[in-house]
Amino acid sequence: MAAKTNFRGSFTALVTPFKNGSVDERAFRGLVEWQISEGTNGLVPVGTTGESPTLSHAEHKQVVEWCIDQAKKRVPVVAGAGSNSTREAVELAKHAEEAGADAVLVVTPYYNKPTQEGMYQHFKAINDAIGIPIIVYNIPVRSVVDLSVDTMTRLYELKNIAGVKDATASMVRVSQQRAAMGEGFNQLSGEDATALGFMAHGGHGCISVTSNVAPRLCAEFQSACLRGDFATALKLQDKLMPLHQNLFVETSPAPAKYALSLLGKASDALRLPMVPIGDKSKAAVRDAMVHAGLIN
Repeated sequence: MAAKTNFRGSFTALVTPFKNGSVDERAFRGLVEWQISEGTNGLVPVGTTGESPTLSHAEHKQVVEWCIDQAKKRVPVVAGAGSNSTREAVELAKHAEEAGADAVLVVTPYYNKPTQEGMYQHFKAINDAIGIPIIVYNIPVRSVVDLSVDTMTRLYELKNIAGVKDATASMVRVSQQRAAMGEGFNQLSGEDATALGFMAHGGHGCISVTSNVAPRLCAEFQSACLRGDFATALKLQDKLMPLHQNLFVETSPAPAKYALSLLGKASDALRLPMVPIGDKSKAAVRDAMVHAGLIN
């Protein structure tokens, strides 16, 4: 099996800032710069958090290019390249590779509900089309399909399948995947609130929504977990937990965008059908930010 890259620590599932209906390049580049300076270990542009469903293909590719250009190889860029059309996912993955991404994040096909064999063939087609690592994104709550441990094990035999962003929130799954594929299989949590348990079960990091807003705390949390200092990690978890919850008080990334607007990093503008959060939710997000020490 070909050598596969190790991805470790806190990776931010970046939001895509908008201004006057268009993608805000200046705010996006500023966000990338701030993330790196705060200690974020990797960047994940144009995932669901980046509102990929409502970006045009041209915008999607542009954001990936901006991220790679701004990061300048200081941290790995894992570009979102998912679609429920295999042909489309292959096209986005090829573009990410050509643009210089270090890896791609590919979600299980949503809405059309493929079988395990269908999902295997989907990822195999992408694997065969590119030469950079692929992180499989398993998020049953959004895609309505759950990639089984058996299918994941089959996929891991392919040269570019390097790991998983696991948003099942199942602690059992981490141990099962570790048993099936060994420690070399990259296991990244896709669920902030349960990342502590995920890491204790043998995870390697988190692709985080919260780290958009609290990059330093999330990086410190991951660092503590990776060195086995779970006492420190627990203290950071207590500090971050209200944020982990309240950034999902309405559908993400609306609460995260509001939080970033409070920090002066980006506007809270979204694209329909996503809308800015209501006043009650705003208060909840603000309280969580105060609890984490991000604002007064």
